[in-house]
Amino acid sequence: MHQLNLPEPIAAYYAAEQQTPEALARCFTAQAVVKDEGHAYTGPEEIKAWKAAASAKYTFTTEPLVLEQEQGAQLVRARVTGDFPGSPVVLQYRFRLQRGLIASLEITA
Repeated sequence: MHQLNLPEPIAAYYAAEQQTPEALARCFTAQAVVKDEGHAYTGPEEIKAWKAAASAKYTFTTEPLVLEQEQGAQLVRARVTGDFPGSPVVLQYRFRLQRGLIASLEITA
């Protein structure tokens, strides 16, 4: 695996994925929005709850594969492997950054 040169907020997000929901929420701005599986989660408390629910349901690891610029966003394609149906899968993570934090994240297949 080659190492991607991810922007600091995005690298911090992937590192925090394997930590606590609180660690993950610290990667986001106070008004950040995460969109995943048809739901939107706004602000640190909802983002923590989203992460906690995902961690309780599945164990997974994420391997960023490609980083691209797309219409003001950072698009990461990553292989997600775990104990969920259809594993492994390549997902797209569309990050918008603001002042060294993540302002929005949309995860799609």
